[in-house]
Amino acid sequence: MAAENVAVEGAEDGVEPAKGGKKGLIIMIVAVLVLTGGGFGAWKAFSGDADDKKAEKVQLLPPRYINLDPPFVVNFEAEAAVRFLQVTVGLMTRDLAVETIIKDNDPRVRNDMLMILSGQNYALVSTSEGKEELRKKCLEAARAIVKEMQGDPAKVEALYFTSFVMQ
Repeated sequence: MAAENVAVEGAEDGVEPAKGGKKGLIIMIVAVLVLTGGGFGAWKAFSGDADDKKAEKVQLLPPRYINLDPPFVVNFEAEAAVRFLQVTVGLMTRDLAVETIIKDNDPRVRNDMLMILSGQNYALVSTSEGKEELRKKCLEAARAIVKEMQGDPAKVEALYFTSFVMQ
């Protein structure tokens, strides 16, 4: 009778159902492996893009700013009054060769920008849109000189007005 109690107690503790649970255990193991493999595959697929972006950031050189000093000062007539514009300009590149071209051609860059600045309409330059249009014209002037000197004009990435005073 003691042996019967042991068998019954084993059935209640889950020992006997373990024989039938082997299939369930195998299915669980397979499911865990499939999910783990799928998760690893997804991680590799999506982390590849992040690795490429990190590599691009590593290859991208830091920006180099070239300040065109002294500031530009121009005057123009507006409504029968003489008005003044003082602008400080900075150019941005990541290319040392382009930086050298700009610095070596400083008088030409300054001349072309001075011509653009002095030819502006006071009322137009007073607006945000007018300032942005002026910035684009000055950037294109700098790029044209870089191109003429056999540099890559696209590497003059930006032009900034670091000071813009109108009177």
